[in-house]
Amino acid sequence: MSFNENIETAVNRISDFLKDKESTTSWQLKINLQLSSSLMYLALGVLSAQGKISLEPDGINYKVIKTPR
Repeated sequence: MSFNENIETAVNRISDFLKDKESTTSWQLKINLQLSSSLMYLALGVLSAQGKISLEPDGINYKVIKTPR
């Protein structure tokens, strides 16, 4: 699997995780989806750039908030 495919897979997994949630934390995503920190943050950047989420600092983590559609 290529690097870009890994990011795309992580984006899809995070999107699926957020389907029934309004928000979560980066720590919960990392633990529940078993993603490396770098891959998770790259995927969160993609989702943020697409306008699907917003990120807010939350201590040493980030609060990941699903953008209303």
